[in-house]
Amino acid sequence: MFNNIYQGKRVYITGHTGFKGSWLSAWLLALGADVAGFSHDIPTSPSNFESLGLSGRLTDYRGDVRNAHEVKKTMSDFRPDIVFHLAAQALVRKSYEAPVATFETNMLGTMNVLEAMRGLPQIRAGVIITSDKCYSNDEWVWGYRETDRLGGADPYSASKGCAEIIAHSYFLSFFSSGPACATVRAGNVIGGGDWAMDRIVPDCARAWAGAKPVEIRSPGATRPWQHVLEPLSGYLWLGARLLEKSAPGPYNPQGQSYNFGPPADVDNTVAEVVGELARYWPGFQSKMNIDEKCALKECNLLKLCCDKALAHLDWKATLNFTETVAMTAAWYRDFYGQKSSSPEMWQFTRNQIDEYAKKARERGLLWAQE
Repeated sequence: MFNNIYQGKRVYITGHTGFKGSWLSAWLLALGADVAGFSHDIPTSPSNFESLGLSGRLTDYRGDVRNAHEVKKTMSDFRPDIVFHLAAQALVRKSYEAPVATFETNMLGTMNVLEAMRGLPQIRAGVIITSDKCYSNDEWVWGYRETDRLGGADPYSASKGCAEIIAHSYFLSFFSSGPACATVRAGNVIGGGDWAMDRIVPDCARAWAGAKPVEIRSPGATRPWQHVLEPLSGYLWLGARLLEKSAPGPYNPQGQSYNFGPPADVDNTVAEVVGELARYWPGFQSKMNIDEKCALKECNLLKLCCDKALAHLDWKATLNFTETVAMTAAWYRDFYGQKSSSPEMWQFTRNQIDEYAKKARERGLLWAQE
């Protein structure tokens, strides 16, 4: 996969203890990479990072992405070939409670990572992960393109728009002859191992595991739901192209931004996600208490146009909605059945990565070809 480019590569990941970061770490380890991670702490309990026993499988740095010295020292010590920057305060509702910390983490943290990269000539590439919420959302029915206006009403969305501006300033000012870099934007991801608060799938998993009712807000809100492996396949494929500056194709990804998401016709509501997830939890179903009232501003409709990823990278989503939810439910069922045993969950997760890659290969995705 990915032209076998990650075999033996040194990969530095910020936010490796989080949901997406832990899945990315696991996939890179499976690809034969030497992985180092930098995170402030383990953000949830349980956590995917602990369930997979990742602390014993990679170089585990702890520090605050807002601390420029800590970022630069660990990156300098590890001497990576490529950097994936995921560390962030990633919750909209929490950004209302802690706006200053949100802006500092998402803006200053991004700048610190880029500044550390600027001073380390051995780094060949970087992928800066922001969010689909970096766009100024007018809740229109068509997907946002990479050239659409950035912004956000809530502190989280605004901070991600700012992170994009910072990143592109560095690309243009300092990286024209330095590391090949790009930013990526993806929407709501689901998958096993997510225990963050205020997210519908982990809320259901926690509630149903304890035979408790589920309370959801904004059940009619739609999101570009996708399995966590979908955007990660895009990040890894983009990273491979950035590492292979001589890669075939008419498009140079250097300094570009890319959306990664499901097809345009995937617009399921929160209530539909809960209903589909409940099909795979026999014995754990319970009555939902639907709450439409929410005092905080959150978007109800948000879609991405991923035509650029298709044109430049020949990337598109692999799974349909039913497959996405099925893989997610299977992971949680196995977790609660295994009582979070690390060796078993590591193997189960590896198997899901292999299953996903096999489907991508069978469906003709370029990154998955052997």
